[in-house]
Amino acid sequence: MYNLTMLDANGDPEFMTSLARGLAVLCCFADEQRPMTIAQASRLTGLSRPATRRCLHTFVRLGYVAQAGANYTLRPKVMALGYAYLSSSTLAMRAQPLLDQLRDELHESCSLGVSEEDEVYYVARAEVSRIMSISLRVGSRLPLYCTSMGRVLLSGQSKESQRTYLRRTKLVALTPHTQIEPGNLLALFDHVANEGYAIVDQELEIGLRSIAVPVEGPDGIVAAVNIGVQAARITMAELRSRYLPPLRKIAAELRVLVANARP
Repeated sequence: MYNLTMLDANGDPEFMTSLARGLAVLCCFADEQRPMTIAQASRLTGLSRPATRRCLHTFVRLGYVAQAGANYTLRPKVMALGYAYLSSSTLAMRAQPLLDQLRDELHESCSLGVSEEDEVYYVARAEVSRIMSISLRVGSRLPLYCTSMGRVLLSGQSKESQRTYLRRTKLVALTPHTQIEPGNLLALFDHVANEGYAIVDQELEIGLRSIAVPVEGPDGIVAAVNIGVQAARITMAELRSRYLPPLRKIAAELRVLVANARP
């Protein structure tokens, strides 16, 4: 959730507060995934209702938001903002056909994620039709500490960076299996770094297992690739024996791409 009260501009004279307010309002639609009122957007962003109203009025005038009575919804024009990143990200574009092939081969959903603002951002995804309470797509965000891609991304950070992340993060037990003890999580990050992959067993959602591997660049881990499976169908041993090798193959192909990418 993007709450502007959490942002500290540190007296930066170049910082555009009005732009930050507008982006905060726009982002709250993604968090809620439903029509919003001025009052709801004001509560989510920490902005006053008059400021929120002006932001929404501006987005309506620009064609990014539609108004129906007291409710506001996003318009298709908003997709251009996300597409600008996807169309310029060589890694996401090259990963998509590889993920599609892996999905067709294993009949499981697979994703590419990067770390941004203490979350995993999904930048490419190939999905099969499964029933899950968590709906994932390109642009989805999940916590780092309890996801396989998140733990891979954290494993590439320094020990101090990991500790700092754990101190500033609210560690919530999303299921009875979720690991939230900082010392145990630090040990898990070490294990992932040593083994070169992470497995999360029903810590994000009951019935869901996932396995992820790092995509490395010249300066360390730049992304992670994962496969998510239903725990009732796929054992932990199968994740390692059947799913880990093709994941590592994709990661190796993407590593070559990153290494050869132009500055």
